[in-house]
Amino acid sequence: MNRQFGFPIVAFVCLMAGSNVAVARPPNIIFVLSDDIAQGDVGCFGQKLIATPRLDRMAAEGTRYTQAYCGTTVCAPSRTSLLTGMHTGHTPIRANREIGAEGQMPLPAGTVTVAEILKARGYATACIGKWGLGMFDTSGSPMKMGFDHFYGYNCQRHAHNYFPTFLYNDDKRFALTGNDGKGAHKVYAQNLIQNDVLAWVRKQKDNPFFLYYAVTLPHGDYEIDDQGIYKNEKWPERQKNYAAMVTRLDADVGRLLDLLKELKIDGNTLVMFSGDNGSSFPPQSPLGKRFQQAANGLRGFKRELYEGGLRQAAFARWPGVVPAGRVSDEPWAFWDFLPTAIELAGATLPRGVKPDGLSLVSFLKGGGAPKRDYFYWELHEDQPLQAIRFGNWKAVRNGPGKPLELYDLKADFSESKNVAAGHAEIVTKAEALMELAHVDDAKWPLRRAAKQR
Repeated sequence: MNRQFGFPIVAFVCLMAGSNVAVARPPNIIFVLSDDIAQGDVGCFGQKLIATPRLDRMAAEGTRYTQAYCGTTVCAPSRTSLLTGMHTGHTPIRANREIGAEGQMPLPAGTVTVAEILKARGYATACIGKWGLGMFDTSGSPMKMGFDHFYGYNCQRHAHNYFPTFLYNDDKRFALTGNDGKGAHKVYAQNLIQNDVLAWVRKQKDNPFFLYYAVTLPHGDYEIDDQGIYKNEKWPERQKNYAAMVTRLDADVGRLLDLLKELKIDGNTLVMFSGDNGSSFPPQSPLGKRFQQAANGLRGFKRELYEGGLRQAAFARWPGVVPAGRVSDEPWAFWDFLPTAIELAGATLPRGVKPDGLSLVSFLKGGGAPKRDYFYWELHEDQPLQAIRFGNWKAVRNGPGKPLELYDLKADFSESKNVAAGHAEIVTKAEALMELAHVDDAKWPLRRAAKQR
């Protein structure tokens, strides 16, 4: 794979004033990662029943990407790909793995994250929302992975509860008085998480900062403190809650964008938005039929490697830099974020770190997407799954020994017709590229069924 990516020739503008040199402040970088939102949930991707005015406006004020790919189709490995710049054939986490009563398999010591690189460049860094990559007493603690500040849920299982009995501020656990875990629901966690986001950004307004806002909405359990405009809909409670959660997410993103304007740092802040994987419910479920039955015709959902599980509702906004009103069908993936942030910050890679991603800086500014040999995904939740895309060809293997499925995304973006039988040479190429992309790891075998750990 071509792993080259662009480093800035001139990262910042130096202005001479007598004997003083003023260096322009590098841009702030915000990545808003929504937990389980799908393309079909958002108005600008075709949703008609759920109101998302601020996300739609964000897309109109920036660029909307119809083929933005996540790292893979469950939380922990997808987030690992985003933070490390590696696809899931190389990442140290390739599945959700529970560890004890609270927490998931930790990122190993020595893992280099985008936060660590930006922190070394002088950025303030924060992860607010959900972590899921290691408790505080492990090598994967967010405080050991380059983040100055953490707030919210560490354990992704804990994050299923929107009225929890506790959260974390940095590595300190604090109780939520009014939530007893037995039905008393007085404190909605997202209220606290959003308040911390706004307070932290306000505090950092005079410094370059990187905010990884890993918001839990609209992941299950489907709980909301106010059903708002959906309260009187003749829908089941779960559906009203889900719609209200998406609209609440929309409003909170809007409040963040409003704060950037208020602080007059809007024009020096790149904000990217994406889901972390496809919808958590199948198209033929009640929620799927109500909200996502026409989710752009994509096949599949969470824990599958078809396009419906991989393509995300994604936008980028940076007034005056990212073209407004642009809609791009060119693909990019989570592992491109790290090299993009490095170029924007004028940072350099630590010795020995070779990301799979390619810088999107020129693409964000209106140019074409970077060229590459392929996109690759693995998932080891039960049977190890693989998928690869090269050009418009997409190959999927749904378990060890299973035949390779082949789809022509240009002619069949819904992956409805497996054409492997008629394209033996393309299947052979896909097999070879999969072999090249996968790095063997005892935790993530491909030759036999992966066991839960």
